[in-house]
Amino acid sequence: MADSRVQKLYDIIERAGLDGMVLIPGSNLFYITGQDFHLMERPLIVFFVPGRDPVAILPFLEQERFMEIPIKAEMFTWTDTDGYAGAFEAAARSLDLNGKRIGVEELRMRMLESSLIERYFPGVNLVLAGKDLADLRLRKDADDLAGLREAIAISQDALQAVIEWVRPGLTEREITGQLIVEQLKRGGGKHPFEPYALIGPNAALPHADPGDRVLKEGDVLLFDYGTSARGYVSDITRTFIVGEPSPKVIEVYEAVRAANEAGRLVAKPGIAAQEVDRAARKAIEDAGYGKYFTHRTGHGLGLEAHEGPNMVEGNTQILEPGMVFTVEPGIYLPGEFGVRIEDDMVITVDGAESLSTFPRELRRIGV
Repeated sequence: MADSRVQKLYDIIERAGLDGMVLIPGSNLFYITGQDFHLMERPLIVFFVPGRDPVAILPFLEQERFMEIPIKAEMFTWTDTDGYAGAFEAAARSLDLNGKRIGVEELRMRMLESSLIERYFPGVNLVLAGKDLADLRLRKDADDLAGLREAIAISQDALQAVIEWVRPGLTEREITGQLIVEQLKRGGGKHPFEPYALIGPNAALPHADPGDRVLKEGDVLLFDYGTSARGYVSDITRTFIVGEPSPKVIEVYEAVRAANEAGRLVAKPGIAAQEVDRAARKAIEDAGYGKYFTHRTGHGLGLEAHEGPNMVEGNTQILEPGMVFTVEPGIYLPGEFGVRIEDDMVITVDGAESLSTFPRELRRIGV
């Protein structure tokens, strides 16, 4: 598998008209090596140049872990005592990148790494290659999907435990903390983003921090959260009502549920990503709440919570089997409440499957 992933990277390099690619710790390097190296003050850089083994410049303390990766690579290590100059100079002699076009991950590459490459590899031409690299992890295979399914199962089980525990009098912080604990108890790993539970008017903010607002009967309670398994992440949103819902809450909730269903049902191979956004958005507009749906319908999901493809107007990228993304329409009424329902989808050979299956109907909890 590792060799096939390196070959995928080399194919991207060739299609982009580059001479090589340089990766630093992050999702792409994890995808290639299977090791989650830390991005820290000690630079760790790996060059991938077709026709030769990858070349790594890394701290000596990471050498043993790097030797465990399932691909053959040339290593140049350095210690805190000696510094990294000698390792960079030796790697530069081995690679000879003078005049070569080397792609970088511009959304991840720091000034630290780019300045060191330009200093020790004179004549190198660093090229922004983020759009090209997006193709590396765009189509998930069976192993990728296994990790996603595991993360989603953990998140769904944790949410069920939390809503059975929730009661009036708890704060957003307390509810969020319990959700974190329940995911960890079930084997969840790192959070792909800071999870949150939002109450009432705070749920009308698409992104907010959980605070000291206290849950009471009649409140809307919105969860947006995820976890990770084998490096792959979940991203789920569900909205509940504590006690009896008002007619307005029911109306808004049903509009969002219809939009979520419309987005999921239209998804299939061969259509443009923007069609998922259009289907979900039309359902909310038809209900009279179009101006309160203020974000895209979804985003790609995998080793990161936000990757390609995006379900948004203007994205004409054609959906293909293996692409994974969210469908998460919402309505946000300032000062009142918000509703969002988010599912994780994968395009199949003949349609789409919702990897998340937590019930979508309006549920009364807490009383």
